[in-house]
Amino acid sequence: MDSNDFHLKQSPYSDPGAVPADLPADPRELAALVRNLLIHREEGGHFGYVMPEERRHEDAEARYVSEILRILRERPRAPLTEHRELGERFAGTCRDFALLMCAFLRATGTPARVRCGFATYFEDGSSTVTHGDHWVTEYRLPDGSWRLADAQVADGAHDVPFDPLDVPRDQFLVAGAAWRACRAGDADPDAFGIPLPTGTLQGLWFVRCNVVRDLAALGGVEVLPWDAWGLAAKDEPEVTTDDLALLDAVAAATATEAVSSEKIRRLCADPRLTVPAEITSHTTYLGVRQVRLPESLRG
Repeated sequence: MDSNDFHLKQSPYSDPGAVPADLPADPRELAALVRNLLIHREEGGHFGYVMPEERRHEDAEARYVSEILRILRERPRAPLTEHRELGERFAGTCRDFALLMCAFLRATGTPARVRCGFATYFEDGSSTVTHGDHWVTEYRLPDGSWRLADAQVADGAHDVPFDPLDVPRDQFLVAGAAWRACRAGDADPDAFGIPLPTGTLQGLWFVRCNVVRDLAALGGVEVLPWDAWGLAAKDEPEVTTDDLALLDAVAAATATEAVSSEKIRRLCADPRLTVPAEITSHTTYLGVRQVRLPESLRG
């Protein structure tokens, strides 16, 4: 399977099952549709909406697009392409925006993949983190080039100084690019992370985790943002010189749009990177969980 075919194929995570017959094929229309179906669980205040705590804590634990769509069809029982009020949307995270956008693009014939990394355009100066943990969708144009799309900021939901369907790569750094910048001394590792209600997570260890998650996503295993295994689960003192060399190799293979599917498959086969049968899920609100994945959902 060549790269183009691989990125047209739904992963077990992105597979939507049945999709609306009137799903548009234009990426811009798809981004607006995703924005209409989802609200980020931490941005209720941005829209003057009081998010129910249960929904805020539990919706984003849905791992698969099929599960997200099931929840949406129950809230209310209306066509997915109709306008939804904020209280009728799925309360997810940036990963859910990226994965649903990816699923819709693949379903309508556009090669796409989910990317994990760091964005500069949400920071307000209240934290030392200037490159916040974030996920976007990367989609292929007819000329063979790839663009980054951020459905979370589409349709005027956020005031960003660029086209959400063409996010500049200096505004969103894929995890491999962030890792290389930190390793070269060109960026401060503590500038990368995420401010959470429970405390700020930041540093090179956090960048390392996203390098592992981005590789998994490129391999068709689009995990939750708080899932950890292998090199993403090691404490910093346990990371060896060989581990760093492997992470450098992953970063080199994933830092730009020129991603080799063969290299991705080879790297994903390393036991330190392969998504195993059981992972640790460090949920924000529901505690640390051990999650056993079906065989079809592993790397």
